[in-house]
Amino acid sequence: MKHVKDAMSALNAMVGPTHTLRQASVKMVQHRTGAAVVMDPDLPGPCVITERDLLKAIAADMDMDDERVADHMTGALITAAPEWPLAQAADQMVRHGIRHVLVFEGPELVGILSMRDVIRVGGLGSGAGSTPA
Repeated sequence: MKHVKDAMSALNAMVGPTHTLRQASVKMVQHRTGAAVVMDPDLPGPCVITERDLLKAIAADMDMDDERVADHMTGALITAAPEWPLAQAADQMVRHGIRHVLVFEGPELVGILSMRDVIRVGGLGSGAGSTPA
């Protein structure tokens, strides 16, 4: 059985709440990810800005060089632990209609898991003896 730790990605795309949406999108493109983690000592915890958040801003004809991450990020996050079965984290993503979860080991943020990571690792089957549908 595969676990979250087998598929999660490092925290490479990091931005602050005062970054512009364009700066966040550049960071996400540089790191080939659909989400950036928003960190700031004044925030109660990490937040996330996703490609969906950026698309909503574009669709609303907002200025990507003027709009700030703080006004578009998500703070109410679904999280996972490194030892969770990968299928459990994927189930949470589907249940909540999200494509990214932050991974915490105790109080420490240790990674991010995307639906793309889940698919890349392919650890959702029941293991040996499972047959394709």
